[in-house]
Amino acid sequence: MPSASTVIPRIIITPGEPAGIGPDVVIQMAATAHAAELIVVGSPDLMRARAAQLNLPLSLETIDWTQPPQAQAAHQLKIFPVELSAACVPGTLNVANANYVMQTLELATVFCLHKKAAALVTGPVQKSIINAALIPFTGHTEFLAAACKVQDALMLFVIDDLKIALVTTHIPLAQVPAAITKEKLATTLRMLHAEMQKLFHLQRPKILVCGLNPHAGESGNLGREEIEIITPVLEKLRAEGMDLRGPLPADTAFTGTNLTSADVILAMYHDQALPVVKHIGFDRAVNVTLGLPILRTSVDHGTALDLAGTGRADAGSLAAALQLAITLSKERLRK
Repeated sequence: MPSASTVIPRIIITPGEPAGIGPDVVIQMAATAHAAELIVVGSPDLMRARAAQLNLPLSLETIDWTQPPQAQAAHQLKIFPVELSAACVPGTLNVANANYVMQTLELATVFCLHKKAAALVTGPVQKSIINAALIPFTGHTEFLAAACKVQDALMLFVIDDLKIALVTTHIPLAQVPAAITKEKLATTLRMLHAEMQKLFHLQRPKILVCGLNPHAGESGNLGREEIEIITPVLEKLRAEGMDLRGPLPADTAFTGTNLTSADVILAMYHDQALPVVKHIGFDRAVNVTLGLPILRTSVDHGTALDLAGTGRADAGSLAAALQLAITLSKERLRK
């Protein structure tokens, strides 16, 4: 079995929205060497133009899948060329390039499904401009689940040792209570438990589960979802051997010993968790999609159109997403 230091994984990167900071942070991240072969699926002209605007050197080489992967030197990237549909001005969205964004995601996913690469790292996309192009798109998580033909995928945020997962993702708040069924919650918890074992080698992960309502329903006075849905599911899964705590009020779940005593926290909906993620780990948090046949990590931020091409974008989250993808890929390739 090869050692971790000798394994060179291929990592696919999609820069995301061309008018945003995705291309910027990929170029900034490439300024240092990496123990993996990094393959950008995107426009070579866009990447070169943005590198020139940032005054950063960048050497692009078209990927040759027949050659063994090589560790990436500083200021160098492999690329699988995909041409823009229209000219790109940093900071200015163009609906004509929505198809370009989707094409890069589709190709990158296929490459990973066909084992040409060990992981996919995604940059930020602008959902509004994709929808304006009449392309139904609610987020990377949902897109990847459909592309990989899996019914359920789970969004997990990793900030150093802290891990926070979501039961529901990109749906209106008014739809959240109906979406949290016993079946949905049980499936989510089983998947989270299994993925913590597989990816992070936690034999019996400690999972803290948030309630849906303020004060976790306060004995039914502020909502009955905890009594009728969440608690019965937790009791059933505890009987199966899972280490589950909760339902806890979200305003105390993300504090003190609760944060340090749990291996992962499961939140009920997007904005129950994301303010905490952004406050604690903005620019270094990593979004990981669980439940897929491929490994995918992502930045935790948006397109930041006002920063595109200025050199002021922070590549920290992309660097963290890439490093986690490399680490997990090496473990998988060693087996």
